[in-house]
Amino acid sequence: MKISMKWLGRYVDLSDIKAQDLADKLTLAGLEVEGIESLAHGSNLTIGHVLTCVDHPQSDHLHVCTVDLKDEIVQIVCGAPNVAQGQNVIVAKSGAVLPQLTIKKATVRGIESNGMICSLSELGVAPKYLSEEQKSGIEVLGDDAVVGTDPLAYLGLDDIILDVKQTPNRSDFNAMWSVAMEVGALLDREVRLPDARIAANAGEATTLKIGSTTDACPTFYGKIIGSVSVKESPQWMKEALMAVGIKSINNVVDISNYVMVETGQPLHFYDLAKVPHQEIIVKDKLKGDLKTLDMGSVPLFESDLVITSNDVPIGLAGIMGGDDSKIDENTHGIIIEAALFSPVRIRNTSRRVNLMTEASLRFQKGLEPQMPDKAMHRAVELLVELADAKLLEKTVEYGKPVLAKKEVSVTHSQIESLLGTKVELDRCVELLRRLHLLPVVEGGTITCTIPSYRLDLSIAEDLVEEVGRMVGYDGIQGKLPKMETVSGELDARQKQRRKIRSLCIGFGMNEAITYTLVSKAKIDNAILPLGEAYEILSPLSDERRYVRVGILPSLLEAAAYNLAHKAKDFMLYEVGSVYAKGKQEERLAFVLSGNLTQSLWQKHSVAADFYTGKGVVEAIATQLGFEANRLRYTPPKEALDKFHPYRSAEVHLGKDRLGIVGEIHPKLAKELGVGALILAEINLELFLQQKATKVKYAPLNKYPVVQRDIALVIKTEVSAGSIESTIKKAGKSIVKGVEFFDVYTGSHVEEGSKSIALSLYYQADDHTLEDAEINGIHQKIVSALEVELQAKLRA
Repeated sequence: MKISMKWLGRYVDLSDIKAQDLADKLTLAGLEVEGIESLAHGSNLTIGHVLTCVDHPQSDHLHVCTVDLKDEIVQIVCGAPNVAQGQNVIVAKSGAVLPQLTIKKATVRGIESNGMICSLSELGVAPKYLSEEQKSGIEVLGDDAVVGTDPLAYLGLDDIILDVKQTPNRSDFNAMWSVAMEVGALLDREVRLPDARIAANAGEATTLKIGSTTDACPTFYGKIIGSVSVKESPQWMKEALMAVGIKSINNVVDISNYVMVETGQPLHFYDLAKVPHQEIIVKDKLKGDLKTLDMGSVPLFESDLVITSNDVPIGLAGIMGGDDSKIDENTHGIIIEAALFSPVRIRNTSRRVNLMTEASLRFQKGLEPQMPDKAMHRAVELLVELADAKLLEKTVEYGKPVLAKKEVSVTHSQIESLLGTKVELDRCVELLRRLHLLPVVEGGTITCTIPSYRLDLSIAEDLVEEVGRMVGYDGIQGKLPKMETVSGELDARQKQRRKIRSLCIGFGMNEAITYTLVSKAKIDNAILPLGEAYEILSPLSDERRYVRVGILPSLLEAAAYNLAHKAKDFMLYEVGSVYAKGKQEERLAFVLSGNLTQSLWQKHSVAADFYTGKGVVEAIATQLGFEANRLRYTPPKEALDKFHPYRSAEVHLGKDRLGIVGEIHPKLAKELGVGALILAEINLELFLQQKATKVKYAPLNKYPVVQRDIALVIKTEVSAGSIESTIKKAGKSIVKGVEFFDVYTGSHVEEGSKSIALSLYYQADDHTLEDAEINGIHQKIVSALEVELQAKLRA
């Protein structure tokens, strides 16, 4: 934000304040001044009057001038084509220092020259502020210029500009009015702002119709002024706009820019004759192109906010108007627009079309809800004063905001505690009063009424910061905190996290770190969502509007990106937190794609499958101190549209659900354009909450293992996990293993059933099993399968 000392001086007395002193005060108050600039540069300059001007005898383009400087008459050789007798001009005397050179007495082709007659560009004025005539010749001053006085003061180029760094929380600092309020508070001086509250109320009937079909435009004001005079702006306005980096166009356009800088509220003026239907509606979801003021044709996207009239685009809302409705020298009537637009939508469109205008930057920061009304009044006042505005119609309002009283309280003890210094209660109240916060004291509590333009003040700590800024950070005594050194050690969670990462890296996986802030689609597609998602109040974009409740949607997006770039064989994992209202949980998610090993001449490649994912989960559980046999697998009850119906399982640790692992659902894989990925998302909190298995040591079993094979006919919906758990429950410690080696459906097996063949491995820890003992246990297992699962032995 560029702040003109002259412009600021219209609202608060700065006659005795140097620019550097004000810059220091603003910086110490938390508003960093990054630079101090001048509009023009030059020392030893004066206004001169050209007494005579003749051609140089030795040149076809030089002129020899005698110039009256009041205290002396000097001879100057000048090469400007527009220099002439009788002009008042800018003269750099011998010894003057200009941006590009130092002036010295010289002899030019045999003629002595004592100084230089200057153009504005030679004084460092930026070319964008100059006309073609000013760029090619010297600056000719008006007849009212007084010889011997300062030309920069005459031209208004003696202004000093403070370049203040914009902080995200102070959107109000885009307005000169707000800057004046801040400076007035710092200097404890009266602030005099223009009062134009009745100007826009002029006019009764109107033919203008306004509205919005999108909630991204909550407020819109419009007004028709039937007659204006388009002409050159007064010098003071051109100087003010130049000081903040805006080129003067004409008085009507300049008023819209002047009010924007003054109030912080962007305005747009439309040529009344070029909007024949006298209707302005804000819309989105439009297609086509818009011809803007200085960009040519811009294609419209559905997310763009567009100003329309009779369904024809006439402006890109909050960024730039359309070329077909612009103000020019033939304009006789105008429509004024003052509105509020969604900061996110304006930011997205501005980035897409690669155009950051003064208006779009202000909309992106957020505006005071009441400012469109204030800016409308101020604009009408200036149009009446400087553009002979007449035939004013009634101001039309859409979605006028309701001003709610906002109060914030803070205790005196809070102020002193957070600032770490003593500040008397009376002084706290006085400082808050100077900031126009209307403090009221009751006991030790200060209650402030927050002005509508201070969007950054909402909690007690904000008021503490305001007191600290006004005291000045240089006025708070610095104290080094007392700290005790302790030896560093990883806590249980950190150890677990490092162990898991090391295991995943050992499996050949690559770590992915995805965004914690995600879109609504990723919230809706979360696998085992933790709960209701947090929504960000001021998101950078709709893609970053929510805090994630699951990891897999983002990891799937990363997998799809890799596959689209021809990376087919990879393994990704992520360890991170997911959040829901009142909850937080650390999870592990992984995605396996393609082959685990490459195909070589002596062996075929091995693709990742359900058992690969299951093995990863069991290996991690084992390494964290939990025996794999403590994990149970059941058919999924959730995320049925995300996982393959027959190649996935929920994982349980004891009675708690640990997560889910399996192959991606074919339909989802097709939507994402991916293959048969293996997915998993595991709750790591359970490993911390439950007790790990104590490590037990035992001698190697020296007794023989006995294998028995059986074939069962069982209902199709009965899972292998149910069969295994029933067998181990009935056989107890004698059953050392269960291995499924065949499944069959078809002829000789009734419909709705399947035939499963499996091997049972029996082994005792302290003796050799005999047939009679094995037969008894085996029969007990068969009976349990028949009773609990309605299984039948197949002959």
